[in-house]
Amino acid sequence: MKLAEALAERAEAVRRVSQLRARIIGSARYQEGETPPENAAELLAESERVLDELEALIRRINATNAATRLDDGATVTDALARRDVLRLRHSLLTAPADAAAGADRRGAGRQLRSELLMLSALPVADLRGQADRLAREIRAVDTLIQRANWEVDLID
Repeated sequence: MKLAEALAERAEAVRRVSQLRARIIGSARYQEGETPPENAAELLAESERVLDELEALIRRINATNAATRLDDGATVTDALARRDVLRLRHSLLTAPADAAAGADRRGAGRQLRSELLMLSALPVADLRGQADRLAREIRAVDTLIQRANWEVDLID
């Protein structure tokens, strides 16, 4: 099985646990004289099986990510950490750039002579340029990770 297939299975298992949780909650109580929609105890047992499978799958994914080297010599785990931090850096630049540019306000400048003029406290163009460079780096790291996901076999 390829790493990408394991990641898809992990996502499906997480969805399944979420669905089972909702069904368990929906069947946890019922009125006297009625039948619960489903057997909550059986659903709990099924969720435990899915969670055990999920744990084993996550262990294999993590082991594969830690052992797999990318073209730049970093492990997939290193690349995932890099991508996560790059995304945070990107949002740390774009949100203030949007705020400084008045993205949440319609129109620039004053509406009326009596209004105060709003000024930017940050260099919006510079922030956007830095954010663009980070976005390119994010895409490059993501491409390396995606390539590994489809080329690397999951460790047993």
